[in-house]
Amino acid sequence: MAVRPRDGPNGAHGGEPGRYGAEGGDSGSPRYAPQPGYPEPPRASDGDAERELAQDRMRDVDLIAEGVRDAEPKEMPGRLCGVAVELLPVAGASVALHNEGMPVRLSASSEQAARVAEIQATLGDGPCLSAARICAPVLACDLTAGRDVRRWPVFAQQATAVGVRAMYSLPLGNESVCVGTFDLYRDTPGELTPRELRTAQLVASVMTVALMALPRGDENGGRETEPWLSGLAQDQDQVYQAVGMIMAQLGVDADEALARLRAHAFAESRTALEMARDVVGHRTSFDRDDGDGD
Repeated sequence: MAVRPRDGPNGAHGGEPGRYGAEGGDSGSPRYAPQPGYPEPPRASDGDAERELAQDRMRDVDLIAEGVRDAEPKEMPGRLCGVAVELLPVAGASVALHNEGMPVRLSASSEQAARVAEIQATLGDGPCLSAARICAPVLACDLTAGRDVRRWPVFAQQATAVGVRAMYSLPLGNESVCVGTFDLYRDTPGELTPRELRTAQLVASVMTVALMALPRGDENGGRETEPWLSGLAQDQDQVYQAVGMIMAQLGVDADEALARLRAHAFAESRTALEMARDVVGHRTSFDRDDGDGD
């Protein structure tokens, strides 16, 4: 039975909780519990249902273990993105850390997935940023029409332009702290079934553990202050360097500098990372009078 969203103030599909989807509010209700107003799903018996869930989980665990067998720690994010594409009806996957409102892409299963991740980083908007903000899954099941387009109009237009018509973003961390998102992309509109959603969350849980197990700088002879994922997110460091340069050029705070960088990148149909490289390379500067790049 497919996950079906309903109107509500918080949660999964475009901001509303699904029938069996995760909530995004503070109600304290357990994730994947049937929402008020919906009947219990039909089932043969509690015992049969529990056995079936356990069997499904064991199959998924075995497939995930096989997919990451012999992987080096730094290879784990990419391997798990590939596993997700094999296990789920999706065309791509990516993983990103989130720091001060900026998604830092670590890995992607395809150029298309990487592109959509960069689109969200450039716009500062999209399902992954919503999931990180509310620490709950955000399921944008139709980016071609309806509530998802109304919520993210610019992102929806740009995502569909590169062939992505549905996106499912899962937080990495726990219920109170989100360190990143695991993002799945589909080339046709559609919902995840409850079983598929459970599988996606299992992969996300393994991804969280894998990220926390990656070696930090001080464990590899580096300085204690070295970012523990600097090796994987090296390109994104240029974004933060560019933000600092724009702050100095315009006399604005970090949030405003990042907004200016994103706006200029969007105006030129480029990504925030591409624009940041130009700023750091002194090929683009921002004028204090009008804030536009030269």
